[in-house]
Amino acid sequence: MTKQQRLADYCARIEQVLAEALPTHDISPSRLHEAMRYSALAGGKRVRPSLVYATGEALSIPVKILDRIAVAIECIHAYSLVHDDLPAMDDDDLRRGIPTAHKVFDEATAILSGDALQAFAFEHLSEPMEGLPPQQQLRLIRVLSDASGSHGMVAGQAIDLASVGRGLDEQQLEVMHAHKTGALIRACVLMPSYCDEQLSDLQRSQLDRYAKAIGLAFQVQDDILDVESDTETLGKQQGADIAANKPTYPSILGMSGAKRKLDVLHQESLAALDEFGPEADLLRHIAQFIVQRIK
Repeated sequence: MTKQQRLADYCARIEQVLAEALPTHDISPSRLHEAMRYSALAGGKRVRPSLVYATGEALSIPVKILDRIAVAIECIHAYSLVHDDLPAMDDDDLRRGIPTAHKVFDEATAILSGDALQAFAFEHLSEPMEGLPPQQQLRLIRVLSDASGSHGMVAGQAIDLASVGRGLDEQQLEVMHAHKTGALIRACVLMPSYCDEQLSDLQRSQLDRYAKAIGLAFQVQDDILDVESDTETLGKQQGADIAANKPTYPSILGMSGAKRKLDVLHQESLAALDEFGPEADLLRHIAQFIVQRIK
């Protein structure tokens, strides 16, 4: 089976386990549950759960444990997108090529559905997992909560909102995106690593180095696509960052500088996996996908 086929299988798998895990709209409160499913099951690249499965594949972690981690992370990601799209935040009308949650339902329902998705992520992750001791499970919850809150993703969004119209330098921009985008991507790799008690500190450190590099690369490519792509391809409004006067890598480094940085980050991610053999080839493939994607 090719790496592309394995990734496609993992994407199909997360769609299935997400659909099975989330409460259905026939359970009260039905409108809230419908809104949760609308956002979480809207498709997308599924890069984060793919990273969970690819890291688990590299470390031979049971797929049932990876399912639980992948669902929790994707629910956190979905909640963050619902809230980011709100009028009080980025005020976006499109996400993944379809209307955003507050456009389909209403603003209050969108907020509540995001709240519920966040809570559901930790509820799902806290259920007993066969083959994983409680102490390791608590570690997973801690890693995800750190990545999601005021030391991670939410911090990045707060910095982003405070930076509109301001001139940031490259280091400040990197700090913002290391939190807003990078923290959850790091969790996708680190959480499976904590399911392997035999993993050395060096190997975990190198996996973290890989995750940091691709997390930042993901954002650099996002900034490039915001300039070079179009709304139909992106599935969201092209040029939104420019229109909002947000700092981006092309605006700070120029387009050629942003593309050079993207290449450096790609090479950094591959070098970080030198401690691993062919079992990590899917992680290498995901790094390539991130820097070459067109949407």
